[in-house]
Amino acid sequence: MKKSVAIAGAGGYIGKWFIDQFKDKYHIVALSRREVDVNPDPDVEWRQVELYSITSTTKALEGVDFAIYLIHSMSASTRLNQGNFEDTDLLLADNFARAAESNGIKQILYMGGILPKEVLEENMSVHLRSRLEVEKTLGNRKPALTALRAGIIVGPGGSSFDMIRNLVKKLPILVCPAWTNSKTQPISLKDTLTIMDACLGNENVYGKSFEIGSPQVMTYKEMLIQTAEVMGKKRWIFSVPLLSIGFSKLWVSYFGNSPTKLVYPLVESLKHTLTVSEELKFEEKEIDYLSYKESVAVALDPSNKVSKSPTFKRDTAVKNTVRSIQRLPNARRKSSLWVANRYKLWLPIYFRFLIKAKENENGDLGFYLLNSSKPMLQLTWIPDRSDVERQLFYITGGWLVKRFDYGWLEFREVLGGKYIISAIHEFVPRLPWLLYLNTQARLHLFVMNSFKKYLVKLREY
Repeated sequence: MKKSVAIAGAGGYIGKWFIDQFKDKYHIVALSRREVDVNPDPDVEWRQVELYSITSTTKALEGVDFAIYLIHSMSASTRLNQGNFEDTDLLLADNFARAAESNGIKQILYMGGILPKEVLEENMSVHLRSRLEVEKTLGNRKPALTALRAGIIVGPGGSSFDMIRNLVKKLPILVCPAWTNSKTQPISLKDTLTIMDACLGNENVYGKSFEIGSPQVMTYKEMLIQTAEVMGKKRWIFSVPLLSIGFSKLWVSYFGNSPTKLVYPLVESLKHTLTVSEELKFEEKEIDYLSYKESVAVALDPSNKVSKSPTFKRDTAVKNTVRSIQRLPNARRKSSLWVANRYKLWLPIYFRFLIKAKENENGDLGFYLLNSSKPMLQLTWIPDRSDVERQLFYITGGWLVKRFDYGWLEFREVLGGKYIISAIHEFVPRLPWLLYLNTQARLHLFVMNSFKKYLVKLREY
């Protein structure tokens, strides 16, 4: 009987190719935010999921033996997204780990990034530090975690390699800043997929992290040179000691034909040496690694395409939605229950001349402007989906709210209680959009930043 494998991020680069290569070996449950309209391959089961929702994620993982986690939240799924990608990634990973645990999933296979050896975790780039946080979060519950840390994965459709290819294609002269002399070990898509397959269901790799890359150590400048050679392009490529990371971001984004939200965090990471350490090298299976030039040749071959891809239904969700995610300090290791209750007390005191809070015996909470009889915001506590580590409130009313049947507020502990995540999801404002952006949205950020400062002061006592 085939192992059942769910893939979060099935529509992405690695996910598509894994499905294409192994759909006959595994029963693949491909997870997608949008509902599939036409599925050209009945052997692949597509399930719609909202990964921001624990309920939706838990349902999507039903009947699954193993899971592959390939999520990286570089782009927003709502019209306004208040929060950075690393906090969003942390929340999504926590959701997934909880849902996997609820379903008794045996193993989560995660694709992260090679970590630099020359700096402490707090001095890593935001992108690599975030990848490590996700790894820790996924490994913090009952399903066994196997983490694969890779540098640039070279293959058809890979965003990192596409940036390199576009730079070589467009620029006859490439002036390389200092970071292009940093060393790394790229790996071919083929070898990456082989390693992933070797890990799935393999108890020898449960609870372990591996750094993967071909044995060929090279600089990013050498990668540009060899890419040009494979492409048959004569390029003048030389290094200069100047050119800041900031300028590099603009240069790579523009000429690499890639979105800034993707490029900026990646370029920040390239200043580090990202080579495979001996103690974390993958040796579970002998791999006949492709060289970098061989990997590039495969990636550039137009015949190398995913055989069948589904089409998705049009997104008919409400357009003016808001998601706001903030990471709060928790040096005193207080529970989410404590933080949520403290927030209820703090807000009306902080705005004591404007806002009043009323809580009923069920824990439901309403916020009122002055002596108004109608709440600005009504929150309904959901006890059967709340616990000490996570407090959940549905947004069920208020004259600031346009939609009462969806949207929620939560406080949750992450990274073993090191931080608290406060998040509002799928909020639909009643105010006209531009007015909302310049009033209520700004006020919410001000309130959460003020609450964050309040929590920081608390740890001093």
